[in-house]
Amino acid sequence: MNHSSIISREGWPYIGILVLLATLLALLSYNYYWLIPLGLALFAAYFFRNPERSIPADEGLILSPADGKIMEISTVWEDQYLKSSAIQVRIFLSLFNVHVNRVPFSGEVEWLSRSGSTYLPAYKKEAGTSNVSNLVGIHSHKGKIMVVQITGIVARRLVCWLKIGDQVQSGERLGLIKFGSCTELYLPLSAEILVQPGEIVKGGETIIGRFSN
Repeated sequence: MNHSSIISREGWPYIGILVLLATLLALLSYNYYWLIPLGLALFAAYFFRNPERSIPADEGLILSPADGKIMEISTVWEDQYLKSSAIQVRIFLSLFNVHVNRVPFSGEVEWLSRSGSTYLPAYKKEAGTSNVSNLVGIHSHKGKIMVVQITGIVARRLVCWLKIGDQVQSGERLGLIKFGSCTELYLPLSAEILVQPGEIVKGGETIIGRFSN
């Protein structure tokens, strides 16, 4: 299915309901209450925006899987897919960021999993291990890479458009997170990281790192 529409299709039910409510209030009342759902509908359209990105084509580049702010870069033990030491990059998404996630590096979708049970604020470090999450394992010619979509205190819905066996390309859309949240990226230790905590990144466009040839 094509996911390149200017507004993600997951947003249209919210927009449609709010526009319908605004229309009903406008027809049934002489006051301006209809402006509230109309304003929310406009915000929903803004939130579910799905812009095109200028995707770098150079081989070996690792792209950001999400828009947002880099909270932390560290070396951790990843025991679910990579099953080895890995570089972890944590990206926080505010309500005003684009929430469509993208593939950081070309390869094959080898593993998908869901985990977690809580809805802590996404900026908390423990959210990565306890919040409801969607894990996407990609096998590339440079090793295993994992993207983790994480819910937050507001975000309660994760959408992944991939399935096991899919061949994916760098910058391709992989899913979205509804409302404020966090995205984590796990990379082999051979990756050279080119960003720092505090930097603002764009999914599918900002270069997170690279693999040497």
